[in-house]
Amino acid sequence: MKTILITGITGQDGLFLSKKFIDTHPDCLIYGISRQRNNDTFIANLKKLGVKNTKNLKLHDINLNNKDEVTKFISTIKPTNVINLAGPSSVYNSFKNPDKTISEITNIFENLVNSLVENNNLCNFFQASSSEMFDYKLNERLDEDSEMKPNSPYAVGKLQNHERVIELSEKHNWNITSGIMFNHESEFRNASYLISKVIITAQKISKKQASELIVGSLDYIRDWSFAGDIADAIFTLNTNNSGQDYVIGSGLGHTIRELVEIIFKFFELDISDFIKIDNSLLREGDPISKISNPKKIFEEFGWKAETNFENFVTRCIEKKISIKY
Repeated sequence: MKTILITGITGQDGLFLSKKFIDTHPDCLIYGISRQRNNDTFIANLKKLGVKNTKNLKLHDINLNNKDEVTKFISTIKPTNVINLAGPSSVYNSFKNPDKTISEITNIFENLVNSLVENNNLCNFFQASSSEMFDYKLNERLDEDSEMKPNSPYAVGKLQNHERVIELSEKHNWNITSGIMFNHESEFRNASYLISKVIITAQKISKKQASELIVGSLDYIRDWSFAGDIADAIFTLNTNNSGQDYVIGSGLGHTIRELVEIIFKFFELDISDFIKIDNSLLREGDPISKISNPKKIFEEFGWKAETNFENFVTRCIEKKISIKY
């Protein structure tokens, strides 16, 4: 029987992963760790995804920055699979306290892997890495061999963990994987993320509760995927003998203009009437284009993002507008 440990479980990726494990391994035990005390919301969101049986899912408030606490918990539950989604997730906020951001990202990872090594438990381990680590070049589709040059404290911390995954994989012949994830969204994202921001603002404009949508640019190109598809990739890598690193994305680029047009069309709005461009919203060093090349994970495991761009954006709209703010 599988015993799954998912850190940062209450985020969107943890939601879809929990559903995937429950659907495919109904007898597995899932231990979730989150610093947020929103257990009721998490269970309610699982039910929205159609999950009916959560009896084998246990949520815990463990301080992942405390090595002794982590080691004790690991020795108690003896996980067969670990998926680390925990840590700071905002690139923007990482500039406000760079040292703390880097320290927290790397400490959580080190406490987990060192606790597993000390417990002689080299179980399947997935580390959530980020496309923010790359040195972006226009029109280059980024893969595992692309140059990395982090331009934020968040990305620096993620790269340090990524490099440690490669080291540990080779040193211990360990099935430990770094999944380099590109942008992925769902209805469970809050308004600080672009897709949710556009949906919420467009709905308000349609109700005459707002007059405009302010964005930094309409021309930037991003590789967006549905979070449920990305969770399937994480599941695939964590439950197979993968190891090392894999780029996870759709492999397709779409402009912010395309995104906004889909959302505005849903609300019967003309994009030209309600858009304001404010370049001050752009992050310094942010690339114009960021597109993945997920060839490796497709060739080795047959995984690809199944939900096309317009369909997943429409899903986000339909689910999101039912939420009251």
